[in-house]
Amino acid sequence: MDNEEVSVAVVGATGYAGAELIRLLLAHPRARIAMVCGQSKAGVPIAEALPSLRGVMSGEVEQFDAGAVRDRADAAFCALPHGASAPIVGALRDRGVVVFDLSADFRLGDRPTYEQWYGDHGAPERFGTAAYGLVELHRDELRDADLVAVPGCYPTSAALALAPLLKARLVEPSGLVVDSKSGASGMGRSPSPTGHLPEAAEGVRAYKVAQHRHTPELEQELSAVAGQPVRLTFVPHLVPMTRGILVTAYGTRRPGVTAAQCTEAAERLFEGSPSVTVLPPGTNPDTLWVRGSNRAHVGYWVDERADRVIAMCAIDNLVKGASGQAVQCFNVRFGFDEGLGLRAPAQWP
Repeated sequence: MDNEEVSVAVVGATGYAGAELIRLLLAHPRARIAMVCGQSKAGVPIAEALPSLRGVMSGEVEQFDAGAVRDRADAAFCALPHGASAPIVGALRDRGVVVFDLSADFRLGDRPTYEQWYGDHGAPERFGTAAYGLVELHRDELRDADLVAVPGCYPTSAALALAPLLKARLVEPSGLVVDSKSGASGMGRSPSPTGHLPEAAEGVRAYKVAQHRHTPELEQELSAVAGQPVRLTFVPHLVPMTRGILVTAYGTRRPGVTAAQCTEAAERLFEGSPSVTVLPPGTNPDTLWVRGSNRAHVGYWVDERADRVIAMCAIDNLVKGASGQAVQCFNVRFGFDEGLGLRAPAQWP
């Protein structure tokens, strides 16, 4: 697109993912924020709703209006809760706006599966029309997609760890176990007892064991990579930190598979990615190494005694696990360099 700017709207801008979108888009050389929309804080100055933007961004949070978005923006990022996003996405697509949706409303391809895990869909006429926004696995599909379902932090981190192994047939597709640990920002900005500091700061707890709604999304993507059905056990944990996800996944190795082979398979799959770094065998990913960045660090071990491959991935749940991933999709969709505005290293320490 030569040196043209793309005008964008951020819908659901005052949550953590929306705030992260604004931060990234303000530094993006080819994006111009035309609208900042929110419901509960409509009419509130942006700098009051998001204090990190004091002295950086003026104006007020606007009430969402699909027609106004169409008139002022070429694309919209929707950072709304599951279920609330679908009708808004539908209204925007009806008006020809390119949409990057950060909810789970359009990620699944099978309607009965969606209804089993989420209930009725808010825009059934558009179900199954989105491209899945994990760029490293769907880059070609995203180049002309007008609706992108940006994946969540848990499926992103687990898929990046396991996809190379399944694609290269280094592990069995059955018996996979995914253990994920996430910072509290993944629970959103609205207060809840689970995320309350006195209850979260001194403990680590599992939740939604074997029943988390991202399970079918992860199985969908890994089954496509493997070329056969994949079933897995997924257990998420809340850990007392603000940002980051570390996934440790376990698979039964095929005969003779080594950590070096796993590493080489990941290097092949992620070749050219501006976001994924494959670590040398024996190096463990660390959430601190990717904090605040769109980076993903992937690493592998082999437990020869137990015939297990151990696959690990660390990401920032708000960046590569949400808003940075959406901007990465935006770059691919509008023909920009994939890493544009996303190459900053992690905040360390």
